[in-house]
Amino acid sequence: MIDQPVADFTLPATGGNNVSLSALLGKPVVLYFYPKDSTPGCTAEAQQFRDLYPDFAALGATVLGVSRDSVKSHENFKAKQALPFELLSDAEELLCSRFAVIKLKKLYGKEVRGVERSTFVIDGDGRLRREWRGVKVPGHAQEVLDYMRSL
Repeated sequence: MIDQPVADFTLPATGGNNVSLSALLGKPVVLYFYPKDSTPGCTAEAQQFRDLYPDFAALGATVLGVSRDSVKSHENFKAKQALPFELLSDAEELLCSRFAVIKLKKLYGKEVRGVERSTFVIDGDGRLRREWRGVKVPGHAQEVLDYMRSL
């Protein structure tokens, strides 16, 4: 998928809006997928993107978080963590499937379907430029920012 165009999508987002990739053309997009609102790893990841958000914004980048949680859950998570970017609700797993981030994971000894923590950078022309899969949270947002600075 690297260097290939990303098909347009529209998903419901925090703030009562729908977000479409086509509306974001002209500036890079950081699309990060995470398993669940308000869990320790997802909270830490969101906080890192929040803390570095002014640096992403200075590069003209849009940061978007995506999970299968409802918009209502996202609104609570966004408010509690003071996130300056929108969270997209992919309850039907349309975008998760497109980016192949749904994986079988072990949870308390049982296999469950879940979102593999992953991040994608889409350039201003709508082409996929970089992907990280199976992300470990510590330092990840900084790694993405460092990559964005190299574009």
